[in-house]
Amino acid sequence: MGNLIKVLTRDIDNNAGNFFLDFENAQPTEAERAVWVQVNEVLMEALAILDDLQSYNGAGEEIRQAIQNPSEDQVQERAWAAVVPLVGKLKKFYEFSLRLEGSLHGLLKALTSARCSPTQHLEQEQALARQFAEILHFTLRFDELKMTNPAIQNDFSYYRRTLNRMRINNVAAEEENEVNNELANRMSLFYANATPMLKTLSDATTKFVSDMKGCIKVLKDQPQSSVEGLLNALRYTTKHLNDETTSKQIKNMLQVN
Repeated sequence: MGNLIKVLTRDIDNNAGNFFLDFENAQPTEAERAVWVQVNEVLMEALAILDDLQSYNGAGEEIRQAIQNPSEDQVQERAWAAVVPLVGKLKKFYEFSLRLEGSLHGLLKALTSARCSPTQHLEQEQALARQFAEILHFTLRFDELKMTNPAIQNDFSYYRRTLNRMRINNVAAEEENEVNNELANRMSLFYANATPMLKTLSDATTKFVSDMKGCIKVLKDQPQSSVEGLLNALRYTTKHLNDETTSKQIKNMLQVN
């Protein structure tokens, strides 16, 4: 990911990044198509996610009335009826973040493979590079809308408080079947972050790099005679192993003992 950003600042490879990125007209090649189709499905859904988030008004008034009138059952029921479908939307947003994470992993794998340099990836796979930019654009827009809408966390906090109160009072709640306690905990952590989608992308990138380290560690833990050929292949055929942008941990793991 760092190499992709760096190439856009004209500071990578001997050609200094002198090539044309035609994001407006980029079409997937046959080599890109499988990844492109999968990511495109997620990006199409992203448009609907932004529309839903932009129109999210919350249940602030109903919640205020419920808090001010704790003994009036009808007021409590109105607030619960208003909050439940909104929590369904919040669940949809959270589940989409997981699909976005999977899509980003596929893009990073395609755009950072060792078969060619980062510059060549962007030259030859411009449709995928454009999708990478579209994911970043969606992420920033989602987080902007989330940060300016306090109703999101207020609604979810009220939902969790009410659900806990129902459990204490042994009141059955069908809605718990949709958002159980474990899922609610994960959603709570997601929405507690000021920029939840950006954190999702950051975590996905960190995980992607960690997977690479994990693969090397597995090889290093095997009997040397059985894996030395594979390790040498990584040492001597990975084009950018010695680049400044390559993790020092990966470099150290591939050093000859």
